Amino acid sequence: MSERLFGTNGVRGVINQDLSAQLAMDLGKAIGTYMKGNVAIGNDPRTSADMIRSAVAAGIMSSGANVIDLGMVPTPVVQHYVKSNDIAGGIMITASHNPPEFNGIKCIDADGTEMPRNKEEAIEKNYYKKSFSNMPWDQVGSMYPRSGAIDSYLSSIISLVDVQAIKNAGLKVVLDCANGASTVSSPRLLNDLGVRAITLNGNPMGTFPGHPSEPTEDHLKDLIATVKETGADLGIAHDGDADRTIFIDNKGHYLYGDKSLAVVASEMVKENNGGTVVTPVSSSNCVEDVVTAEGGKIVYTKVGAPIVSRKMIEVGAVFGGEENGGLIFPQHQYCRDGAMTAAKMLEIVSKKGPLSDLVEKLPKYSQDKRKIVCPNDLKDSVLSYLVKQYEREEVNTIDGVKICYSDGWTLVRPSGTEPLFRIYSEAKTELEAKERSNECEKVLSEAMKKYLK
Repeated sequence: MSERLFGTNGVRGVINQDLSAQLAMDLGKAIGTYMKGNVAIGNDPRTSADMIRSAVAAGIMSSGANVIDLGMVPTPVVQHYVKSNDIAGGIMITASHNPPEFNGIKCIDADGTEMPRNKEEAIEKNYYKKSFSNMPWDQVGSMYPRSGAIDSYLSSIISLVDVQAIKNAGLKVVLDCANGASTVSSPRLLNDLGVRAITLNGNPMGTFPGHPSEPTEDHLKDLIATVKETGADLGIAHDGDADRTIFIDNKGHYLYGDKSLAVVASEMVKENNGGTVVTPVSSSNCVEDVVTAEGGKIVYTKVGAPIVSRKMIEVGAVFGGEENGGLIFPQHQYCRDGAMTAAKMLEIVSKKGPLSDLVEKLPKYSQDKRKIVCPNDLKDSVLSYLVKQYEREEVNTIDGVKICYSDGWTLVRPSGTEPLFRIYSEAKTELEAKERSNECEKVLSEAMKKYLK
């Protein structure tokens, strides 16, 4: 098998360096050859969107498949269209939170979920072997522009929340669209929900002039300041393709994704009188604490939204998500959805009170994050050594090595792209979290010295 083409979230790279028009067209041929049917395509507003979308679409059509062009829309809109219209699959042209010089090609399976790895491998095989269905002139596919995908998507969201409760609350919200794909959907959603919205970076621009598209605390200074200045009930921030949402509470505090994940998870379990919540091993213990307190059950997976989604389907989960703001609502669709997340949080705040109060009630934990260099050829041996050194503790090896304590954990994950380990530790205090990371880093260093001899 040739080198891996798809990463965690599609094929990404810097335009005309890593990701060229030729690569995009050949990948389109490989996708069309594999999917064998109508393929929906959408894109975020990056400056290279037209180039990459056109190249991918040309490749798909050369294989005999038709392309349904949804235009500039959020990733979850493409996913919702695919799963609602019984077509072969979809493609989203996006690099999500990456800088504007990047773009990417993400494949969507026929059920609207992100394509699983085994199917990506089949497409990669077609790509590297140039095994394409090059159809004769009278059997090539066509492109059909399609409007209305946003309408049905927003209708689905609105049907799943208590619109009247939101309207009655008279909320004021500051929405930061990051000049991304949410500019065509989230302002409409807030209007339909009767929310008074102040919109920042609400025009789609592929250079992301307002701020970088990753919704980190440092990038959201204007949003935080506006929430404070206007006395808004909360701030809502999307990433570039709007599959994630980060919140600012009514006091202007930036909420890390594990906080919003825990708030929504608690409510979803309560509404369902129990049920299973699925989340990666990297999620804070506060999520498990609130889920079990409401009579629910937590199931952990490897890191990655596609893995979480498929486990949710397998176990019949009532909710799932990641600590990066990517929440998954199975009644709507099995993928991360920024607009659905925003709507649900608005409902919760409308019914339960200020977001700052809801967060204050969550169990308190501190985290320490760091990394340590390790040669790729030593990673497996070092992880085995780590497991042995912590054999007296509960050890989870779902994704890397997670050492579980009564009041927290330490997780060691090997990077898939760099010669290093990432170390995450959680404890009740900042000092304890750092001490756990220090201890684990020391064991990893001992192991590398041993195997480097």
